[in-house]
Amino acid sequence: MATTLTDTAIELSGVTKHYGEVHAVDGIDLTVRRGEILAFLGPNGAGKTTTIDMVLGLSVPTAGTVRVLGSKPEEAVANGLVSAVMQSGGLLKDLTVRETVRLTASFFPRPRPVEEVLARAGLADIGDRLVGKCSGGQQQRLRFAMALVPDPELIILDEPTTGMDVEGRREFWAAIREDAARGRTIVFATHYLDEADAYADRIVLVRRGRVVADGTSAEIKAMATGRQVRATLPGARVPDLQAIPGVESAEVRGDTILLQGRDSDMIARHLLTQTEAFDLEVTSQNLEEAFLALTGDGS
Repeated sequence: MATTLTDTAIELSGVTKHYGEVHAVDGIDLTVRRGEILAFLGPNGAGKTTTIDMVLGLSVPTAGTVRVLGSKPEEAVANGLVSAVMQSGGLLKDLTVRETVRLTASFFPRPRPVEEVLARAGLADIGDRLVGKCSGGQQQRLRFAMALVPDPELIILDEPTTGMDVEGRREFWAAIREDAARGRTIVFATHYLDEADAYADRIVLVRRGRVVADGTSAEIKAMATGRQVRATLPGARVPDLQAIPGVESAEVRGDTILLQGRDSDMIARHLLTQTEAFDLEVTSQNLEEAFLALTGDGS
């Protein structure tokens, strides 16, 4: 994999994209570091695809700047530094898997060996199979193999595991993590929020063309409504619990108390040092609930 002199893989500064009165992207500032696995999420119409198109040089911003690996997007793509794995299209059904990868390799001056790429994508045992005979998951792996051919520094993935079974998804993400550990940057969009939760180092949520949340999975969950602190505290009263620093809401269910707040550490510390509470547990919403709360019409 060729290396660049910058530690930044993607840099968007004040990026907008307007189609007449429609503001598809409405002022995005975003920096993605080399070696990161970033999930770029949002509801339909949030501006994800438009933003990715600008990163790939397929579209130019109305305003603002886009830099990819220190260059203009189209230059980075032309130099084989960027690959994309799209959800559909781009495959010739009458070629074999191996022939498809070999054809892709012919487009680049210094491609990775075909057999190495097939093995990396988990396709070594079906190299002679016609693409038209491959399952949806196998075809998606083939798209991934094609993206690996130029040994890019940045890979953009759009719904990368569509059609894969559970084992296939797990193996795919294991390969992605290995690549990221070697310095490759991964940006992916997915409707499988459990994948973003499990595999992304960082999650960016967009809504109506703007970034509404940016952080780790745990941070995103906490942004939605904070964490809940559950504990056993016999005789507790709601007014006393609401007076605890950091508590936004309190509920008593028998001897169990449920406290909601954004600074769960402070609440837990108070309960453990200033009260007789025990069996304390801190929980947060799952990523799907946080996604809906932060990107829904009510947010």
